[in-house]
Amino acid sequence: MHAESNNLQDYLKKSEVIDYDHKLIVEKCLELRKGVKEEDELGLIRKIYEFVRDDVHHSGDVGTQEVTCKASEVLEAGHGICCAKSHLLAAMLRYFGIPTGFCYQKLCSGQEGINRKVLHGLNAVYLKDLNKWVRLDARGNKPGVDAQFSIEGEKIAWPVNEERGEEDHPVIFVEPNPTVVEILKKSNNRKEMWAQWDLGLKHLFRD
Repeated sequence: MHAESNNLQDYLKKSEVIDYDHKLIVEKCLELRKGVKEEDELGLIRKIYEFVRDDVHHSGDVGTQEVTCKASEVLEAGHGICCAKSHLLAAMLRYFGIPTGFCYQKLCSGQEGINRKVLHGLNAVYLKDLNKWVRLDARGNKPGVDAQFSIEGEKIAWPVNEERGEEDHPVIFVEPNPTVVEILKKSNNRKEMWAQWDLGLKHLFRD
């Protein structure tokens, strides 16, 4: 992995999608900050990560058709797909001045009996104490998926299987993929969203 920008300040920026000044996000961040020592940045990152992973559902896991995109929307609705949840995790960590970027994978999906490639979104977080980036996957665990907070060996939802043609995109992006954001914003339901989802894949991964 390599960072899109060498300036860590770029990974702290607020935007329309990463709206960490929203009242709901500020309130939840301050709530999660309680009980964590001021100097324990790793403890804070872990607490926020586990909140987004466990307390904010994956839209597919709970069977909702609503599509969320902005960090505040994901928090308010209590669910989002993988990329939307990555927007929320980034917003909450950036609120505390913790550099957070966006990563993507090309994965195989057997959804509805169709084996095709899909785009999966997760985050990379810069750990100042250790001077390194680590990837964290807040997609949400379920049978067969066991992503964990780990600063040594990576424990994400789906390590890529290169034999199946899966890939990790090597870049830690400053902002979410614009094609993904556009699809999430315009889709009235998840069925519409999945019908367009390959566009994000084609934009990021050039076959």
